[in-house]
Amino acid sequence: MPLTPREVLVRYHRAMVDRSADDLAGLYAADAVHVFPFRVPRFPARLEGREEIRALYRGTWGASPVRLAEIRDVVVHEAADPEVVTGEWEGIGSVEPDGRPFRATGLLTLRVRNGEIVETRDYMDVFGTYHAMGRLRDVVAAAESDG
Repeated sequence: MPLTPREVLVRYHRAMVDRSADDLAGLYAADAVHVFPFRVPRFPARLEGREEIRALYRGTWGASPVRLAEIRDVVVHEAADPEVVTGEWEGIGSVEPDGRPFRATGLLTLRVRNGEIVETRDYMDVFGTYHAMGRLRDVVAAAESDG
């Protein structure tokens, strides 16, 4: 029996906490699309295919000083379309090496077909995330230089 969209969302959050690009990519169909509707400087707006998704998250999570301890306050919205689920989330953790507290929020809309994600719309609080990492000036400068 294929995973339901809600079960896929739970596994997606687990992959985030575990920083496992392989576990995350394993949730996607080979030709899936992952879209970031909120523009992030020096970050792609769209990923196409499981392997592109795997590569981006492997690099991003591998370079990130953030260590999520948990995803909490998840509010799940079931859609009229049985393939679609939306989850509001809050990630709690710390920033290495000093262990500063970290909090980030986001919203994921997943389209799941036959137990695999075929499309993700990923809305993350980019400025809040960079602020929590102590890098808000970096992202603002990058946004200004991106035009």
